[in-house]
Amino acid sequence: MSDEPVRVLVVDDDALVRAGLAMMLDGAQGIRVVGEAADGDQVPAAVDAHAPDVVLMDLRMPRVNGILATRRLRERHNPPEVLVLTTFDTDENVVRALRAGASGFLLKDSPPAEISAAIRRVAAGEPMLSPSITRRLMDRVAAEASSYERARAALAGLTTRERDVVLAVAQGRTNAEIGAELSMSVATVKAHVSRILTKLRLDNRTQLALLTHDAGLF
Repeated sequence: MSDEPVRVLVVDDDALVRAGLAMMLDGAQGIRVVGEAADGDQVPAAVDAHAPDVVLMDLRMPRVNGILATRRLRERHNPPEVLVLTTFDTDENVVRALRAGASGFLLKDSPPAEISAAIRRVAAGEPMLSPSITRRLMDRVAAEASSYERARAALAGLTTRERDVVLAVAQGRTNAEIGAELSMSVATVKAHVSRILTKLRLDNRTQLALLTHDAGLF
């Protein structure tokens, strides 16, 4: 990452939540709130106007929910990363958001320092995956046979080295940790991850972790 602050767009239908997040994040080192949106249907115009690096996305909004807004955003050319906000009352919605292309999720009552750290991590290309909560979410997804077979078939086309990288990504390891474990440079790890995502036609590491879970490998 450069020395420039991470540009954040806050999306939430509650004006008080938006104001609180904006005040909190603008006081965090290396983060700058560049805009706000009150509903998912306002996200495309807000992204065009403010060019954020990260969109902090609420799930429940009246016109266009965060899942659909995330999916539409990730279909655009060179989209920003999406970090979902949730009250954790519906696990399935969070998983759907991750499948739509979000790079991770946060609880709305997370400590300010945790939210700031998650935003910086996502902006750096390393999704915010809390191992315990993410595993709980994944385990709630119905493991349909068709999903299992598709996932196994997709991963079958990877080399042994690529599968090692995939498993490490699924365990929430950073690029540096993967490099140390597999005796590779961080640049080589990044190249492997990029090639794997292209091969599997996935948007990000979170979707890769979900595919690995579907295949029964994690």
